[in-house]
Amino acid sequence: MLNNELPKENLPQFPESLWIASSSIPSFPKLTNNIKVDVAIVGAGISGVTTAYLLSKQGLKVALIEAGKMLNGTTGHTTAKITAQHDLIYNEFISHFGEEQTKLYYEANREALHFIKQTVHEHQILCDFSEEDAYVYTNSDDYEQKLAAEYSAYEALEIPGAYIKQAPLPFPTKAAVVMRNQAQFNPIPYLTYLVNDAVQQQGCQIYEHTTAVSMEKGNPATLFTKEGYRITSDYVISCSHFPFIDGGGFYFAKMHARRAYILAVKTAKPFPRGMFISAEEPKRSLRSTTVNGESMVLIAGESHKTGQGICTLQHYEALKMFGEEQLGIKEINYRWSAQDLVTLDKLPYIGQTASDDPNILVATGYKKWGMTTGTAAALLIEKLVTGKKSPYQELFKPARFHADPSLKTFIVQNADVVNHFVSGKLGMIFKNPEELNIDEGAVVRANGKRAGAYRDQQGQLHIVDTTCTHMGCEVEWNDGERTWDCPCHGSRFSYRGEVLEGPAKKPLKIVFPE
Repeated sequence: MLNNELPKENLPQFPESLWIASSSIPSFPKLTNNIKVDVAIVGAGISGVTTAYLLSKQGLKVALIEAGKMLNGTTGHTTAKITAQHDLIYNEFISHFGEEQTKLYYEANREALHFIKQTVHEHQILCDFSEEDAYVYTNSDDYEQKLAAEYSAYEALEIPGAYIKQAPLPFPTKAAVVMRNQAQFNPIPYLTYLVNDAVQQQGCQIYEHTTAVSMEKGNPATLFTKEGYRITSDYVISCSHFPFIDGGGFYFAKMHARRAYILAVKTAKPFPRGMFISAEEPKRSLRSTTVNGESMVLIAGESHKTGQGICTLQHYEALKMFGEEQLGIKEINYRWSAQDLVTLDKLPYIGQTASDDPNILVATGYKKWGMTTGTAAALLIEKLVTGKKSPYQELFKPARFHADPSLKTFIVQNADVVNHFVSGKLGMIFKNPEELNIDEGAVVRANGKRAGAYRDQQGQLHIVDTTCTHMGCEVEWNDGERTWDCPCHGSRFSYRGEVLEGPAKKPLKIVFPE
């Protein structure tokens, strides 16, 4: 058996998102000339696509560019819960920001849910949309009091919900807090409808495999692509997961990247209505879905900072063990992972990057709840571009800084970056490239220096320089995804060195084959 290959009755050998595998996504050409538009949007996930859809409907000339394939990033690898219940946050937010600001956070996400629901029903989009209650549950004595405090926050904020002892799961729980009338769906057909409407009805221009590498500020501003073409526009909006431009925002120091893992399985026990997530670590997130008429359950969790997890296949194995114990797994159909960014205060950054650049906007930091937060970002950005007021503008503005909790988080987070920077430079290397088996990757010593090597299915050896092109940290091998991941700021690269996720813009240097 190959080094990283697992038996078919265990995990699928290669990661593949259920949403992407079961859906048809339209393709668009690469940009091959200079263009001028009213709005240029970078990043074709849920934020970029929804923003393009909304602004195109306002009569603006919009160009949406994507470095890879649209909807193939975090949006295509989500659990696709459409909910304002973002784990245990409301009691925490009240303590940091007060009831008024916390209520605004809830309302922004509730409006996003309503927008998705209304759009699905109005246009009869077939995307497996269903309204479900959302539950945070616990089996830990330590969390019962936290759940009770969260429900008290629900009551203070007038959030429809309840505090119960037993969640409607096929295994015992000690307590749960429920938020009523949330939803779930398959995001790909939903967003494909928005794409087709924006392009075919509103004239939106979409370009794939088009990477923005720099920007010249001004009014209009100018984007420059990797191939040297220019996009001149009155507004530039960064929806590219990690902002492709910093603009003085220091996002690399104000956010950290976290990965999580998902299995799509057929279970022996029937699964109830509802969406569920555990309060305690390690996280266990559960929801149902239907694929080609067959019911499946998504089991997600095992979150960790990018580049800092254990052997990543062990995260999948942990989810599998949980599923077998609690639900009975008959078949594992898909496995995949996702990455998202967490800000210092856990609120997303949405809006103008700086007061002196009102035409440069950003949307990032969704903390793994991008279906609602990404949609809320698009709804807010539409108002900012069209000169309308929004009650959420101050809450989400990227330039904010709350001493509590941001200062403590900033210190801890950046101390962690320094630690991994130093340890990566000083770590011992025990392997040589020639020792690698088929489908095995590892940090090796090549030509007397630290390098990253992977031997593919055909036996070809691929060796890259492991120094991240963002800020010089050393990347680590991710065996579950066959990628090189940076433990400092979350950049990810293919085994060939190509950039998969920022903030890095340049690929890893290829050592072999030259």
